[in-house]
Amino acid sequence: MNLNAGKLVALIAAILMVCGLGSAPPATAAPNQCAPPGVQSATELPPKLAKATRPREDKYTTADVEPLDSVDVGALGLISPGTLTVGTLSEAPPNTCINTNGQFTGFDNELLRAIAAKLGLQVRFVGTDFAGLLAQVASRRFDVGSASIMATDVRRRTVDFTNGYDFGYASLVVQPGSPITGFDDLAAGQRIGVVQGTVQDAYVVETLHLQPVKFPDITTAYTSLKTHQIDAWVAGGLEAMNAVRPGDPAAIVANAFNEGDFVAYAVAKENRPLIAALNSGLDAVINDATWSGLYSEWVPRPLPPDWKPGSKAAQTPHLPDFARIAERHHRPKAGPPAPTSTLAQLRESFLDWDLYQQAIPVLLKTGLPNTLILTVSASIIGLTVGMMLAVAGISRVRWLRWPARVYTDIFRGLPEVVIILLIGLGLGPVVGGLTHNNPYPLGIAALGLTAAAYVGEIFRSGIQSVESGQLEASRALGLSYRTSMRLVVVPQGIRRVLPALVNQFIALLKASALVYFLGLIAGQRELFQVGRDLNAQTGSLSPLVAAGIFYLILTIPLTHLVNFVDNRLRHGRSPAEPENALDRIASTTSQEMT
Repeated sequence: MNLNAGKLVALIAAILMVCGLGSAPPATAAPNQCAPPGVQSATELPPKLAKATRPREDKYTTADVEPLDSVDVGALGLISPGTLTVGTLSEAPPNTCINTNGQFTGFDNELLRAIAAKLGLQVRFVGTDFAGLLAQVASRRFDVGSASIMATDVRRRTVDFTNGYDFGYASLVVQPGSPITGFDDLAAGQRIGVVQGTVQDAYVVETLHLQPVKFPDITTAYTSLKTHQIDAWVAGGLEAMNAVRPGDPAAIVANAFNEGDFVAYAVAKENRPLIAALNSGLDAVINDATWSGLYSEWVPRPLPPDWKPGSKAAQTPHLPDFARIAERHHRPKAGPPAPTSTLAQLRESFLDWDLYQQAIPVLLKTGLPNTLILTVSASIIGLTVGMMLAVAGISRVRWLRWPARVYTDIFRGLPEVVIILLIGLGLGPVVGGLTHNNPYPLGIAALGLTAAAYVGEIFRSGIQSVESGQLEASRALGLSYRTSMRLVVVPQGIRRVLPALVNQFIALLKASALVYFLGLIAGQRELFQVGRDLNAQTGSLSPLVAAGIFYLILTIPLTHLVNFVDNRLRHGRSPAEPENALDRIASTTSQEMT
């Protein structure tokens, strides 16, 4: 196993050298954006926010909390007794992300760990997509949602929230020299980027009455801004500050408080005992200065006027003078970045050799095995169910033929991600006892059942392409219809559609990345998600290119191998070539089928 892994690493390294990466001068190591920046990175609150009046939290913040020793952990309605199952994000540092050790971390998650420790609970983090997080919390897929979620009135229709543990504000990020200098300059005809489902998305649509360009994550939105695909990016303040690095062709030009009262943890509406328990734990970590320590390490900036975390009875946190620390570490503001060529920009974004060396071991250890497990398992389901659909589709019995047609039309007509979400979120609560609330088997089932619709049509076309004389000849020899189909027609049909089956296998390999929408733990990530998480840690697209190379290593040899076998089966062996074992097997099989 180690030898094979070593050979694969060497092969990948050789490919990168051929592409010119190995001969490039070492790039400056990208900073780890999923590491606590420390109190020395403190920043001042933007001047307008420091003087702004925020909405009061009296409407939702509790007056006090119940004592910790009176919390009944057994009555919290947890998915797994004694464990908080938490839905979170892997690509939104410094609040939520996966670090270089493959662990979920960030301010929000580390604070939740501390709160859980006060309650005597373990924490199990599961990565998911922000657009589906609140729905998964509401359906009890997760006990808690942790993703710097603004507790807006609209979101309270779906879930409920704890007391606030942080505040949120929005930043407007543009390219240097842009005529956009504030939120008032945003207008129709401009391409304004937002992350889908965020309060910034709602602000642009509902307040500014504009139609933004929606992205699935922060990194994609920021990369689109730097590459001139959008004119501006409305982002969360911390995310923008963390993403924009010195020398980047981007600048934060304006800030404003987000819509909503505060940042809080989301909990299912009916689970009031859990909300009360988390509020008790939050006050406890505030009162013993744990909150202050984590806040200073991860998100060091002054609190806005008239706001503090926790209940109204919680102590006011004692924090360092972040404004003075920021002034002490002040550096002259850099001017507009020096113009760089397109090739230099591409090299910086896609060809960072140090990041390739960092990504390849994680891709080998975590991404590659999970991708193969998902693909092979789903392929077995797809081939089995697909053959059944093909046989039913050509059956003379109507009650077999029509259900197969309806199944094929539905599963081919719906996008794969919709099927994955329907099966994962719809069947998840029903079969939770069998799967132990693990969406991994449901993801495999969704991929396999979707592939079956396509495989069934491939098999059906192959079977129906076999000349009718083959069936008639076998029947004349005394074989039954079923035996003739099994031994004569079906084998020839499969041989004819072998390239199409491999194309479907390759499509399934790439579609395995969609399983992440159901929520997976760090050890279940496939190739694309590993690359995406490393992309979020570093801000570089090189890890995604590395993941793409792994996909090519899997698909290109397979495609050529199948083309070779297909050509050999169709045209036979060249007279000049010696006969080998593969030829003898192919020849024997061909003779048996004819």
